[in-house]
This record gives sequence, structure tokens and C-alpha cells, in this order.
Amino acid sequence: MPEDGFAALESRVFEALEGKLGFIHNDDDLYKYIESVVKSIDLSADKQTVDRIASDAKKFDPIDQYLRDINVEDIMVNNTENIFLYNNSQGDVKLPNKLDSIDDLNMFVRKLKMYATTSTANKHIYDVHLPNGSRCNIVDSPLGPAITIRNFKPNALSIIDLVNAGEISYNLAARFWLYSDGLGVRPANMLIGGMPGSGKTTVLNAMFSFFRPEARIVVLEETYEINTSTQENCVRLETSPEVTLEDLLKNALRMRPDLIIIGEVRGAEAKDMMAAMSIGKSVMSTLHAHTTRDIVTRLEHDPMRISRDTIPLVDVFTIVSQVNVDHKKQRKVTQVSESAGIETQVLLSDLYTYDYKTHKGSDILPSVTYRDVLSKATGKNPTDIIAEENRRSKILEKLNSLGVRDLHSINEFCRDYYDNPSAAMKKIGLEGLGTFD
Repeated sequence: MPEDGFAALESRVFEALEGKLGFIHNDDDLYKYIESVVKSIDLSADKQTVDRIASDAKKFDPIDQYLRDINVEDIMVNNTENIFLYNNSQGDVKLPNKLDSIDDLNMFVRKLKMYATTSTANKHIYDVHLPNGSRCNIVDSPLGPAITIRNFKPNALSIIDLVNAGEISYNLAARFWLYSDGLGVRPANMLIGGMPGSGKTTVLNAMFSFFRPEARIVVLEETYEINTSTQENCVRLETSPEVTLEDLLKNALRMRPDLIIIGEVRGAEAKDMMAAMSIGKSVMSTLHAHTTRDIVTRLEHDPMRISRDTIPLVDVFTIVSQVNVDHKKQRKVTQVSESAGIETQVLLSDLYTYDYKTHKGSDILPSVTYRDVLSKATGKNPTDIIAEENRRSKILEKLNSLGVRDLHSINEFCRDYYDNPSAAMKKIGLEGLGTFD
């Protein structure tokens, strides 16, 4: 087939495949579907032509190599002007290559749209799940489509990865472990705040290592981003133009959840989030805020408008920030507060703060409100709960020294620990620390 004929055929095939490939994850099924579309357009197309089109459908030059780079978090294609990426170690980087013409850009977008999962009614905004799991947003503009890709990490960062990166201490990680599993009786209601790109979802993701295997978890997102691979009894739901986050949250209460994870809360769904907490469901979510007090302020005002009396249902408020250390951007957990009742305003007890001048975090203060909740629920003394938290800090440090650092390996240890603490600790050489039982 002449090259110009092939280009015209491929363009027609990609256009016909718009929105059709987003939920096909098997390469054989993908090939068969593309083959059927090619044949429906040109019955005479040979196998070589089908092979080439199927191969091109999975290539995204000129950014292909960066989609495979685990250090690249975001890729931004500013129509034909330039391409930027955000690298973990370098920050924002302008790439030397770009899409040279509007025709190249349109073909690139046509390929992306084959994997589109949602779009607005006017078809000017698309959300796309690329074959490697990356999340892509496409917005049409007079100068050509603007594209932003949040790169998928096949191996999500674990809590120990965050410790090693200096984002969190062992003691704070142990507190998050306590918040996550609630000693098997009452996981904390927790909101993680921060600005875009600060690492809110990364922290939430890391906590999946700690969730109990028997917990029924319902995850609600606008686009799939959270890595739920450690949990078997987990349902992932995504919004669409027809189904809002508020709709999904209302329905989640009918799904017997022990824990509801909301990718991000920003509007009317906040009332349903608080309603879920009020009937005893544990909820964790992220939202945009600079400080823990900002989280409370956002909850109280439009568009959320949560009654002040219900805000203390949230046990923990956490802030994650990007800070400049030696002229480099680093992510840090910068504040952790627990709710402490209401007087003229919602009271917050600051348990941890980060000093931007010294670049050091304070010692984490003992939990009071949430610790007392666990004390009442377990029948244990508050001192027992403090001792268990300290024990977990030493466990995480030991796991790190043994090279047990990835999300799944930590989760495997936690499962053993929940089942038989003494045996799990003996396995890693910490049998002398006692147990919570």
C-alpha cells in the first residue's frame, strides 16, 4: 500500500476507534478489535497493514520514552509550541523535541482519544487512560489541543519509600499505620490536603499497605489514579458525564463498605462524605488546602458548606507540601492535626509541624482524641496504644533495613502481623518488643 494511502487509512481507523480502546487491556483482544475496524474500512488491507496500524496505536512519539520513565510525573504538551515534563529530581524540564505541525498534533490527539473513557457533552474535553495506566487530559483550544499527562507509576511509592525520600519520619509513618488500620476496629476519618502536585494521592496510596485484608474498600475517583492492587475486596468506581461523584458516594453506602476512599473531594459530595462518617463508615480523601485550618475553612464554605457541628467527625487533617530545600523541590508532610471539639470554631490539635526555616519537622506529639477513640473501642489503656505505635515505628525501621520496602511486601508483612503479631515480629528479629495483644 502506498504511504499516502496508508496514512489516510490509519487516520480513518484511529478516528473510528475513538473511545473504544480504553477498557481493552489484553494485547490479543486489542489487536483483534483493531483488525476488525481496519477490515470494516478496507476489506483488502493485508496483515502487514493491520500489524503496522496496531503497533502505531500503542506508540506515542515524541513522548513515548518519557511514559516509561518512572522519574517523570507529568508531561505537558502545549499544542505545537513546546513539551514540558516534571521530573522527580530535576523539576520542570523543557524537552528538545515537539510536535512540528498542527497535522502531527491532530494525529497525536486522535491516537490518544482512542483510549478516552469520558468526555464532556460538547466533546471539547477528554479524559484518557493510556495503555500503561497513565491519566491524560485533553482540552481543545483555538491554538490546538493542550494535553496534560499524569504518568502512571507501575510500582506505587510505599510508606518506607516516603521515609527514605525524607518526606515522612518513621514515627509519623507509624502514626499513619495506626490511622489506616485503626487496630482492626476503627480506621480514622482522614483528609489529606495540599496544593496540586504536592503528593496528596501518593501519601494516600502508600497507606494501602496498611489496610486490613478483610476490609471492604470502595474507591471513588474522577479518573483512576489510586493503586489498589494490595486489596482483594476492593471496588473502584469512576465518575462520568452522567454519574457524578455525589451519585457514586450515595451509592457506595449501599455496597457494605468498611472504608470509603475518595480521590478528591471538592463540592456537594462533601455532605455525603460527612453523612458516611456519621453512620460509622471510615472515609479518607484528599482536597486542596495550604494548612489544616484551611481544610476546615474549605469544608465550612461554598461549595461544600458542611455544618460546623459535623466537622469533628474528621479525626485527622494532614497537609503535604512541596518545599524548596537547597534550591530543589522536595515533598514533605508539613502538618498533622487532630480534631479536638468545638468552641467558637472547630478546634485543632497540632501534633506535627514542619519548620520551613530549619527544614526539620517537630517531634510528633501523642495522639489524644483519636487515641481515646481507639482506647474506648478496644478496651485498652491509652498507654498501650502509645506503646503499639512506638512498636510499629521500630517495625518499619527494621523492615527498611531488611530491604522490605515495596507496597506489596509491606502489605504482606502487615497481613502476617494482623494474623499473628508474635510470629510476624519473630520472623524479622523483633520478638523482644512485645505485642499489643
